[in-house]
Amino acid sequence: MTTIHLTTIINAQIETVFNNSRNIDLHQQSASQTHEKAIAGRITGLIEKGETVTWKGKHFGFYIQHQSIITEMDFPTYFVDKQLKGHFKSFKHQHLFEEKNGTTIMQDILQYETPFGWFGKLFDYFFLKKHLIAFLLYRNEILKNKK
Repeated sequence: MTTIHLTTIINAQIETVFNNSRNIDLHQQSASQTHEKAIAGRITGLIEKGETVTWKGKHFGFYIQHQSIITEMDFPTYFVDKQLKGHFKSFKHQHLFEEKNGTTIMQDILQYETPFGWFGKLFDYFFLKKHLIAFLLYRNEILKNKK
């Protein structure tokens, strides 16, 4: 299993950052480089606990779909999305938020497993992990600029 842990400091109130992080429309803007679109489930607005969204985007030259569900949510400090259907063996993304001195500390903890045994592990090591980190960093820069 691979774990990616990123911390982003955002100069905005915790409620704003929390809502921006679960905003489907804003996610589509921040994922424009992969042409990611919400195509089923919650396709616009703020996703809530128990709701699903199916994403279609272009990664590594292929259009793929990823369906996730919000399994946990504690406004405005925490929510978790997990893969229901997709190309990962497992996928869990924890979003944590803490407010300190007028800023919000946002943490992404992404844990996933690739299929296909040693081939999947090599693909992850050489390509996938770097791709996911860059994807999250770009998304987080967009979130930093939305107040």
